[in-house]
Amino acid sequence: MATFGYSDTPLLPGGKWHVHDGNRPQPRVVTPARVPGGAPSDAVVLFGGGDLSGWQSVKGGDADWDIIGDTMRVKPGAGDIRTKARFGDCQLHVEFSCPAEIKGEGQGRGNSGVFLMGVYEVQVLDGYGNPTYADGITASLYGEYPPLVNACSCPGDWHTYDMLWTAPRFDGVNLVSPAYLTLIHNGVVVHNHVEVMSPTGHRDVYSYKAHAPAGPLKLQDHGDLVSFRNIWYRPIGCYDEV
Repeated sequence: MATFGYSDTPLLPGGKWHVHDGNRPQPRVVTPARVPGGAPSDAVVLFGGGDLSGWQSVKGGDADWDIIGDTMRVKPGAGDIRTKARFGDCQLHVEFSCPAEIKGEGQGRGNSGVFLMGVYEVQVLDGYGNPTYADGITASLYGEYPPLVNACSCPGDWHTYDMLWTAPRFDGVNLVSPAYLTLIHNGVVVHNHVEVMSPTGHRDVYSYKAHAPAGPLKLQDHGDLVSFRNIWYRPIGCYDEV
């Protein structure tokens, strides 16, 4: 049997492994999807079409949005929905489409939101040729950071959000470290490991409040017919956990 690596090399700083350590565990194998945006083999599929059995209404009871083929669409007045699954640090993939027929302007055009852990919002909006305040445009960390660029495509097109999310850490009621977000919108980096200032609100500055280390994904009913599909996440561990 072949022997790989070395045991006579220096220890890596702060760790227990040597440089090129032959005893260091191999990474587990994950099979990537064969189609762009598809869920890899170790992903947790939150919505792949068919039904909303993995979701519930924030108001209480079953989720009551419309199912159209492999998509779900906001049913205005039904309220926000959230996953039954809970997660902390993760890789998250979401696809959405704002209505092809343009109605309204600014925040009144194709508005919804993706709330990580049910608390921290990445804005969903038809931001194609639609001026609004910068920290409320599509892919903004709402109320905090505009995206680095506006990567919106035409109304009716499908958009992709690919996120790397680091959950905040608390010690009792005290914040130990804030949340961090990297977001790729339609293949374009629009947030690069930005520090999330606080939970999302409107027209004010808010403060962190201690919460559980895992939370749901929430999608917003803002009254517009926004559709979603192909939503999945992968928990992300640290190197010592893999």
